[in-house]
Amino acid sequence: MIKTSRFTRSILAGFAVAALGIPALAQESQTTNQTTTQQTMATANVASGQKQKLTGVVVKRDGDNLLVKDYSGTAYNVNVTSSTKIKERKSNPFRGAKKYAAADLSRGLAVEIEGRGGSNGALVADQIKFSETELRVASSIVSLVTPVEGRVTETETRLTQSEQNAQRLSGQLEELAAVANTAQGGAKAAMETAEKAMASASSANERITQTNETINTRISSLDEFDVAKSITISFKVGSAMLSKEAKASLDEIAEQAKNEKGHVIQVAGFASADGSEMLNRRLSQQRAEAVMSYLIENHDISQRRIVTPLGYGEARPTADNTTREGRVQNRRVQVDILVSKGLTPVTTAGAGAATSTAAQQ
Repeated sequence: MIKTSRFTRSILAGFAVAALGIPALAQESQTTNQTTTQQTMATANVASGQKQKLTGVVVKRDGDNLLVKDYSGTAYNVNVTSSTKIKERKSNPFRGAKKYAAADLSRGLAVEIEGRGGSNGALVADQIKFSETELRVASSIVSLVTPVEGRVTETETRLTQSEQNAQRLSGQLEELAAVANTAQGGAKAAMETAEKAMASASSANERITQTNETINTRISSLDEFDVAKSITISFKVGSAMLSKEAKASLDEIAEQAKNEKGHVIQVAGFASADGSEMLNRRLSQQRAEAVMSYLIENHDISQRRIVTPLGYGEARPTADNTTREGRVQNRRVQVDILVSKGLTPVTTAGAGAATSTAAQQ
């Protein structure tokens, strides 16, 4: 079982990768009235043939080349070859480690890498390890970030159009100034026309600046989410079956999700302290998957809109597990509609909350 500190560190490191990736795209296009500063992450070199062990998070992937940042803040270029072994970092010594494909190496994945330095200063990986939980965390991060990354290209296009408009206005102003300098007898009229054009250009530049400031603010908020609605689904002891009341609550949140823009649905399953810890971990995952399946099958909710459901077992109880009433409350699935702050303002009056009245015996 993965320790809580490692799980928490993987989540925080993954969201740092998401926060690093999206603003970097936005910085590629700025207006001509602003100073552009592009920062490139410096990477450490590994001497040719030198053995190296690296523990960190995948920041970027380009084909078989990875950019990995360790927990001290140092970045390394890592080359994945056909002979690189990619497998599970398992906690159970009595079973074989699960093998993975190179396609599983994604942004936000916490990894342990062993290898040797190559001729170009990169680390040529002999072995890459990560846990099943860390892979789920990386998948959840990618599913959160992917819906908002598609909007960055549209925003960059708008910035480019604003720059082109400003350039056209600047060219028109220069032409008017030339006419004013060469015209005889009509100098006063030409000057008045030029002054009007100057005022119009200044006004346009102010509007462009305000628009760019608004766009930049929204881009910086792409990976920040508000909870538009939250519900709790309750279950019987040892069961992952949805009750009639639970389905009604899911019908309601599904209808609201269809009216939200720039949203994802987060599903988290939990269990009470009844039974063994391993059983409760599996049962909480089954409950989360039951909720996800109902939303997809009965309401045509796109799977890319649902964050990879995760079962937390007995962890994060909402009530006291030593009492019967507390255990009833802990047998639950939490369903949240998360709306990106950067894409569209949240139109809902506030975060709603509802609890199904399923039988809790």
